[in-house]
Amino acid sequence: MRVRVFYHDKCFDGACSASLFTRFHRECIAAGASYQYHGLVHRAGALFDESEFTGDENAIVDFKYSASPHITWWFDHHLSAFLTPQDHQHFLACRRDPACAARKFFDPAYTSCTSFLAHIAATRFGFDVAPVADLIHWADIVDGAQYESPEAAVEMAAPAMKLTLIIESTQIPDFIPRLIPLLTEMPLGEVLCQPFVSELLPPLLERHRHAIELIRSRGEERDGTIFFDITDHPLEGYNKFIPYYLHPQATYSIGLSKSSFRTKVAVGSNPWTKADPAKMVNLAQICERYGGGGHARVGAVSFPPDKEVEARAAAAEIVAELRANNPL
Repeated sequence: MRVRVFYHDKCFDGACSASLFTRFHRECIAAGASYQYHGLVHRAGALFDESEFTGDENAIVDFKYSASPHITWWFDHHLSAFLTPQDHQHFLACRRDPACAARKFFDPAYTSCTSFLAHIAATRFGFDVAPVADLIHWADIVDGAQYESPEAAVEMAAPAMKLTLIIESTQIPDFIPRLIPLLTEMPLGEVLCQPFVSELLPPLLERHRHAIELIRSRGEERDGTIFFDITDHPLEGYNKFIPYYLHPQATYSIGLSKSSFRTKVAVGSNPWTKADPAKMVNLAQICERYGGGGHARVGAVSFPPDKEVEARAAAAEIVAELRANNPL
């Protein structure tokens, strides 16, 4: 059996979910299967290419729902899991079909897709999660921003944090597919020591330091909200906790950035804020207005690379709304 695993690309939780799915599928579903990995990114326009769903089984983890009949497995935990109301209705109809419902799962209450997938695999299929407990632990910390401090998130002492930096930043096409199987085969510290992984770290740490200084020079905090525009310094990714490391008193941040395939409006909230959670704005709902999505506390909107004017206008509207609704 040939299984194609589609995962949220450039995302630690996406890579961990793909690795965990592979181990679960091999141990509980098809011992002799082979696995191929394909990263998916949020971009303007179509997110899926039907011609890629060529496996005997095709799985999507940590990414939006596809109504394609070729998708046999789906796991997601994002509030904005459905591109259209029709997709949501298709999923609800699937839930009424026992065969379909046994392989497609959604629960936005879970901190990470990795922990959600582990729960389903253990409770529905008898998968033993004990050997991968540390991976699940770190997926929850990284995807749920459950760091003990901004310093822990930005200074990146733990192997998981260094792996996150590499996963979010590398431009080597086959790197993450090569990395994915290792995440459930060895401790994260050993994964980091693999030569093809460790050789990437020094230049990325230097770029991370540059990103800190760039956001320091561009960031403006007012009424509890930080805004920075770094579209003139193309980056494929940056640590989303840098704004709170630099402005610990802020509640929200909006970052406008540009990469090779999109202009991105990143919208987040400070995991260490003292604001009343009940008074905070649902950021996924804001991002959905512009075709994006995410979680209640973090989201994003992707525009085509040449739609910088539209992206900047959306960012300005979001900044104004959040500054007008400062919960502190």
